[in-house]
Amino acid sequence: MKNKTFVLDILILSALIVFLFVTAPSPLPLEPEQAKATVPIERVFEMVEAENDWVRDLWTKEIVQAGKKVNLEFDEDWREDDIDAGPLPALFLRETAKNLERHPLRLSLYLGSDFPISASNRFEGIQLQKFEQIKASNQPQFFFAEDTALYTAMFADIAIANACIRCHNDHKESPKSDWKLDDVMGATTWTYPKQKVSLDESIEILRLLRNSFKAAYSAYIEKARTFKNPPEIGAKWPREGYFLPDVDQFIEEAAQRASIDSLQSLLYMSAPVNPNKGLKTPATTTDTSKQDEQ
Repeated sequence: MKNKTFVLDILILSALIVFLFVTAPSPLPLEPEQAKATVPIERVFEMVEAENDWVRDLWTKEIVQAGKKVNLEFDEDWREDDIDAGPLPALFLRETAKNLERHPLRLSLYLGSDFPISASNRFEGIQLQKFEQIKASNQPQFFFAEDTALYTAMFADIAIANACIRCHNDHKESPKSDWKLDDVMGATTWTYPKQKVSLDESIEILRLLRNSFKAAYSAYIEKARTFKNPPEIGAKWPREGYFLPDVDQFIEEAAQRASIDSLQSLLYMSAPVNPNKGLKTPATTTDTSKQDEQ
């Protein structure tokens, strides 16, 4: 009976992953035991971070880097009416984060650094301490931030493309001008108010993130249609010429890249917890106030 239930879980989650990005349906029904299951928020943070990595990689390499080769522009002031440009990678993340903030689930995303272009993105306090640990260990950090009363995860933000490096090295307000490929340029930071969530809520968080990616890309496409020399928008990508994929094409490609990881994460969440393996809960990794004082 347990095997049948687990197979049903796999089928339900697989179907959900296939449709989440493109159609954004209402969550599929889950078994009562599954709906009541509690998942450490660390697992959810790892899932959304993996999704974010895939989408940012797609945006950076296939849109920004390839787009610049065919004279598409990307600028920090891309929202201005007289600038025919799209958002830089960090601003695409910010656009995604803004869409997250509009939802009552309170999943938040923030990109910070110890050498940010904008002073508002500079890590301070416990986040700076945790970022130093990330650079030293190359491991994500999970903790409870007492000042915000939010469970928090920080993951290394790696320089994955020359476009990112050139932008930061050449920017007049950048405090650092010798970035190299694979440098830890900063950290993506996720926050959520709960230590544990149900599997239903985990799926809803994933759905929210994917809808936020879609809204961010849609905003770019809407802007691109207003360019003095608008690219052809449809099935082709910048690597093929002065083209941009439409929203459905971009989202479908993002789904194909991200969904295997997210399906594995959801299956991992739905599987029984082995007490000798798996992630530590935030309670065991975040109670660091006394350690930090020593």
